[in-house]
Amino acid sequence: MSERNRKRRRKALGRILLLLIVLVGVITALSNGLIRTEEYEIRSAKIPAAFDGFRIVELSDIHAAEFFSAKNEYLISAVEDAQPDLIVLTGDLIDEKGDYYEQCATIKNIVTGIRDLAPVLYVTGNHEWSVDQLFDFLDLLTSMGVTVLRNEYVTVEAQGASIVVAGIDDPCGFADRKTVDTLMAEIRQNEGESVYTVLLAHRNDMLDQAQTLGFDLVLSGHAHGGLIRLPGTEGLIGPNREWLPAYTGGLYTRGDTQMIVSRGIGNHTGVPRFLNCPHIPVAVLRPA
Repeated sequence: MSERNRKRRRKALGRILLLLIVLVGVITALSNGLIRTEEYEIRSAKIPAAFDGFRIVELSDIHAAEFFSAKNEYLISAVEDAQPDLIVLTGDLIDEKGDYYEQCATIKNIVTGIRDLAPVLYVTGNHEWSVDQLFDFLDLLTSMGVTVLRNEYVTVEAQGASIVVAGIDDPCGFADRKTVDTLMAEIRQNEGESVYTVLLAHRNDMLDQAQTLGFDLVLSGHAHGGLIRLPGTEGLIGPNREWLPAYTGGLYTRGDTQMIVSRGIGNHTGVPRFLNCPHIPVAVLRPA
């Protein structure tokens, strides 16, 4: 091969490498800044007709992220566009790292923007339990009209019918907290066996237990979508830095129980998202 041809090949390879670097950069930027809303149709004979089309919008693992501005208009607009009948916050709104008061300001802006769209429910994540001001934070949410569920449940009503939404503390919470088994027993005793039950739990490992106890739908997060999602994988990196984790994002079914796992909004890991946009799941209830 002549020197001229070698130079041409090097230039061609250089251009290809540059294009690949630019492509990866663009994909990474979009993967970290473009919010994706995804609807999941949830069917059950236990869902009352009055709840046909009822929309539960989930925000998980915000980690006090800011999109383009401190007021988070983009995130708030995405929630509004999802047309929620109920908004659930499934933990890790703030991060154990960073300034607590600055993060609270970010969360206050988000809650202020969404609380008039629909009732807002919240359960703790592991990061909330890692900050000294946990109970101040819970009081802040309550003062802003958010219902904090700590191993308890509420009924949600529509046209004389109702469903149950229960919420449990993250396992990082108190060791003597009420168990999910006891919580379900209370629901059965007070609301009956046939009521449709939704469980809010930060961690994405509740499907088997929820199915055993008879919960109908679980909404969770925690796994950040595995951070880097390549085709054919559930993501590459789990919340405990394990490789090829399971249940990182989307809809999963075990028997009559379904679980939606949010891929999360923010990111505290230092590893950028890739092919894994910030994620707002929407559970659309349908009577079977």
